[in-house]
Amino acid sequence: MIIAMEIKIQKSYITLTQALKEAGIISTGGQAKWYLQENKVLVNGTPEKQRGKKLYPGDKVQLESQQILQII
Repeated sequence: MIIAMEIKIQKSYITLTQALKEAGIISTGGQAKWYLQENKVLVNGTPEKQRGKKLYPGDKVQLESQQILQII
């Protein structure tokens, strides 16, 4: 079962850490480093480990839990 969540941004981009916080996956920015080391995260189909990765409208983040974050 795939769960999709839209993350609306007001600026031109959001970082991967901010997106994970917005989705409720992590509660603090410091947890992002640990989360990305322990879990497979794909940004537009490519594995990503950088917390500061910039995400733009149209980007998709897929998490191990089969959750998809759509940046709009």
